[in-house]
Amino acid sequence: MARLDVNRSGEMEVFVRAVELGGFSTAARAFRMTPSAVSKLVARLEARLGVRLINRSTRKLQLTPEGTAFYERAMRILDDMNTAEREAAVGATPSGVLHINSSVPFGLHRLLPILPDFLQRYPGISVDVTLTDIVIDLLEERADVAIRVGPMRESRLLARKLVETRMVVVAAPGYLAARGTPQTPADLADHTLLGFSFSRQAAGWPFADGNGGAITVAPTGNALVSDGEAMRHFTIAGAGISRMSRLHINPDIEAGRLVPVLENYNPGDLEATHAVFVGHGGQLPARVRALLDYLVENVRL
Repeated sequence: MARLDVNRSGEMEVFVRAVELGGFSTAARAFRMTPSAVSKLVARLEARLGVRLINRSTRKLQLTPEGTAFYERAMRILDDMNTAEREAAVGATPSGVLHINSSVPFGLHRLLPILPDFLQRYPGISVDVTLTDIVIDLLEERADVAIRVGPMRESRLLARKLVETRMVVVAAPGYLAARGTPQTPADLADHTLLGFSFSRQAAGWPFADGNGGAITVAPTGNALVSDGEAMRHFTIAGAGISRMSRLHINPDIEAGRLVPVLENYNPGDLEATHAVFVGHGGQLPARVRALLDYLVENVRL
């Protein structure tokens, strides 16, 4: 009778990920292991196969011919295993742990308030939520769903649009009382414009020029912040003028904590929020599909 080795698929997955990520250290972070543990695992795999899979004489991970052949076959095997699991889970009762990664403002104001109802609806599901405005690698971080704000870049990931809202330039009433209310985009040169410390696809704030054209104003204030929620609080505190999505600040506008300015020059551009996930052949675990459907149903301005 053949020996049953329940660790073979795990060893195969670690080996494939090390090749994909280019090293033992990056693979170790992805699996929350130590680099030495990954190295020993690969060495154990080589010993069992009786061949060297990776040359260790160079700094960059380099496959032997046998290693290349094993890597290609292992990818097919793991893909077949994942497909089988996804297909089995499609019709199943949603259950298991959902790893969700969200931007900070969306997480605080849109996601966390509705998750209790989601969990009550699906008692077999538990959630592990991380809030960050840093764009993560879903595969490396092992996230099931990530909430991303702004234009979507081309990738192997799938996405469902949750909501699309206008951008607006705002300031606190106290700031405007002290510094005056800008009447044209040119007036912003006399104001403190708050920016983000992370790179954004658009470097400046777009405005209509009133003659059918467009102009851009770069935020050149004396402060940068790391995420949208920090920007919201900083603006409410009177630090300066900012530009944010109404999705996150609409309650502040309605309550008078923030005041829209230069609305006559607003180009009407929209910011989309997507739920991003890994999919294969249209098959998704039931827990992921349940969350996506729930978000589409419940996320509103």
